[in-house]
Amino acid sequence: MAQPSATAVPSTPPQPGRPAGERDAFFDNAKYLAILLVATGHAWEPLRDGSRTVSALYMFVYAFHMPAFVVVAGYFSRSFDASPRRLRRLVTGVALPYVVFETAYTLWTRWTDDAPDRPVSLLDPLYLTWFLAALFIWRLTTPVWRSVRWPLPLALGVAVAASMTPSIGEGLDLQRTLQFLPYFVLGLCLKPEHFRLVRRRSARVLAVPVFAGALGVAYWAVPRMSGAWFYHRDSVQELGAPGWAGLVMTPVVFGCSTLLVACFLAWVPGRRTWFTTLGAGTLYGYLLHGFVAQGSEPWGWYDPAWVHEPLGIVVVTAVAATVVTVLCTPPVRRLFRCVMEPDLTWAFHDRGAARRTPVSHAFATLPEPPAGEVR
Repeated sequence: MAQPSATAVPSTPPQPGRPAGERDAFFDNAKYLAILLVATGHAWEPLRDGSRTVSALYMFVYAFHMPAFVVVAGYFSRSFDASPRRLRRLVTGVALPYVVFETAYTLWTRWTDDAPDRPVSLLDPLYLTWFLAALFIWRLTTPVWRSVRWPLPLALGVAVAASMTPSIGEGLDLQRTLQFLPYFVLGLCLKPEHFRLVRRRSARVLAVPVFAGALGVAYWAVPRMSGAWFYHRDSVQELGAPGWAGLVMTPVVFGCSTLLVACFLAWVPGRRTWFTTLGAGTLYGYLLHGFVAQGSEPWGWYDPAWVHEPLGIVVVTAVAATVVTVLCTPPVRRLFRCVMEPDLTWAFHDRGAARRTPVSHAFATLPEPPAGEVR
């Protein structure tokens, strides 16, 4: 893996005939497909009991869908230099949505879980908000990873140490933040040529048996191991393993997940499709679909017996995919832009510069690679 320099990675010139600022369809497609897997994974969660097939699919998807999300987030963070302009966008595009949705999820949980006394705590990320807290921390540390000589091995070492340290606790969900850190740093290390490599025909062909083999291993592993190894939210001791297992399992899980992320990216279309424009709203889909997912069980959506049969599983999957797709559409983004992309120019010095820098979502708080960068 080529190591990054301390400066921003130069971008590839855009293809002739395309505007320099046009978004690259490949990344928008990848973000949409990743959030689709996140939503379907949450929809499958209540269906796992009694179904080895659903449990295997769940484990398989969880092995790479969030790592893919985090790798792409890291790739779009390559230019973060902690300058005032970047920090403004980090605060308005990540920190403020975290405060809003942490509060909203707490109030929602009080109702759906019948827990009226649950306090609002910004130090204890609830449900999906852990990703915003983690992204804030990862982005702040980006200059460090951009300046050290071996960022990926160092980040993997941090993840190993975290997995062996149950005393880290649940504050800011640091256990998960540190264990997912290598995927973010991997994204920082990637360059356009690496994406071109996985987009080759040979990579797409190889991805098929790898995915098939991973599904087979997941089916075999369901009664034999916990899928929580892929959640990265617990220490190895909390998973019932001795502390030294972190030295082995953390690199092994990272290697397996990274391989599956590469296979996933190999099959992401590089051309514009009907869902390309939805890739710009993936953070909306990510944060908003959680309210539906959390309310589905208390509302009794999984109570009918037919829902747990093959046809019901297909219906649940289709509904989840439809819901998250709708939540990524422009009308929904316009409706919730006031909390996801607020205009806080009044809160900062140099307001003119802030106005010239539009606030955007977590994956685009930095300049998009030019169109044509990844084929």
